[in-house]
Amino acid sequence: QVQLVESGGRLVSAGGSLRLSCVASGRTSATYSMGWFRQVPGKEREFVASISWNGDRTYYADSVKGRFTISSENDKDTWSLQMNSMRPEDTALYFCACEKTWYGSSLFRRAADYGSWGPGTQVTVSS
Repeated sequence: QVQLVESGGRLVSAGGSLRLSCVASGRTSATYSMGWFRQVPGKEREFVASISWNGDRTYYADSVKGRFTISSENDKDTWSLQMNSMRPEDTALYFCACEKTWYGSSLFRRAADYGSWGPGTQVTVSS
């Protein structure tokens, strides 16, 4: 069973930067899509970014494109989300997720496609 743990969430001022990390344990010798989602109370979990196992494909939500960057270090079972030019509307509980894929270049964008989730890390952006 895959277990994920996020870290790096904290309070940051608008315009600032933050880096979230996710560490996975229990993954088998397979390829995975790795992603980041976020959620605020009363709203559905929102896709932020995802990356393919090979690292050759990434996908971002329009709201974070050009500001956030997802990366991965498969040999360390970690992936990260670098967040720059942060805005108050980025405030949310951020979750990392992963799911096996058939191909190393595949990635998922829907929360329903991911089976393994971390408990979340809170990011708060003050104005």
